[in-house]
Amino acid sequence: MNQKSLSVQNKTHKQILSFLKDRKISKVYSEFSSSLNSEENLAVAVSGGPDSLALAYLAKCYSIKNKIKVKFFLVDHRLRNESTKEATLVKKILQKIGITCKVLIWKGKKPSRNIQSLAREARYSLLSKECKKNNIKYLLLGHHSNDLVENFLIRVVRGSGLNGLVSFNKSVKYKDEDLNILRPLLNLKKNDLINISKIVFKFFIKDPSNINEIYKRTRIRTLLESLEKEGLDLKKLKLTIDNLRDSDKSIKFYVNKNLKDNSTHIKTKDTYILSHNFFDQSHEVVFRSLTFVIQKIGKKYYPVRGKSINELINRIILKTFSKITLGGCFVERVNETILISRENTNKVKVL
Repeated sequence: MNQKSLSVQNKTHKQILSFLKDRKISKVYSEFSSSLNSEENLAVAVSGGPDSLALAYLAKCYSIKNKIKVKFFLVDHRLRNESTKEATLVKKILQKIGITCKVLIWKGKKPSRNIQSLAREARYSLLSKECKKNNIKYLLLGHHSNDLVENFLIRVVRGSGLNGLVSFNKSVKYKDEDLNILRPLLNLKKNDLINISKIVFKFFIKDPSNINEIYKRTRIRTLLESLEKEGLDLKKLKLTIDNLRDSDKSIKFYVNKNLKDNSTHIKTKDTYILSHNFFDQSHEVVFRSLTFVIQKIGKKYYPVRGKSINELINRIILKTFSKITLGGCFVERVNETILISRENTNKVKVL
């Protein structure tokens, strides 16, 4: 880089970091930085909403201060007519603070049902491919404390078990890939992030799906706002989630023990063999162990719904099936053992 380019870059960096003089933004950055604490190159998922724009700004500051490279990606799902125009606009807005953002496009026919879930899976797939291409092992997402509580209530409505209730973690491995998804804003409130977007960018996109009550998450968000008006303390609710997470760690110990003692993973055939003793544990331990195996072999980002897992456990215990498919897996009884492998072309009963 020549002297002139270096001078321009230093001036831009100084301008970017100047926003940290704002007391509120500085406090948010301190929380973000301590939560992240990484010296490796990163990727950031941007959408154009206030949460992700704030994340983009904080990550840019972090890259300047720690002299690391950060890649920025925006997924254009092409689910709305305005999405491409919005993606182009967000890209230009980010360029004002020296951020080059690559737009990834979800191509092909779009679903008519289960749209949000399938769009999310497509988004993660596109992002993971870009991370792999750029040899990046950490992907940052803009989820905050409000998202944490919303996710908890959605799981309550679904009747999720303890593992599901506390599944929204700061760090989680993406499938079996060498990629970790990080949520460094999970202790921060949405209003703090809106404040950053307003001050730094004077801009953010309001996604119409966030107010469309056809989606359960939107209805839960509206309910949560009503509960707050009635006196619900989100800090205390978050404390409850933290306490449940501690209990969850104890159960995970026995799940890992069950997997180690009572299952065999044949990596060359991508198959698990589960012994009779695998199912001779407490229901929660069996439930989680089996969920893990099916998610791992099926290579799904999200686990199979609990209802289907429970039904499979009951059939295995009662010996009422010989072979079925579930979650991209082929499940078969062989004498006193259960074999779980990747689903193939065999025509078997789907659970």
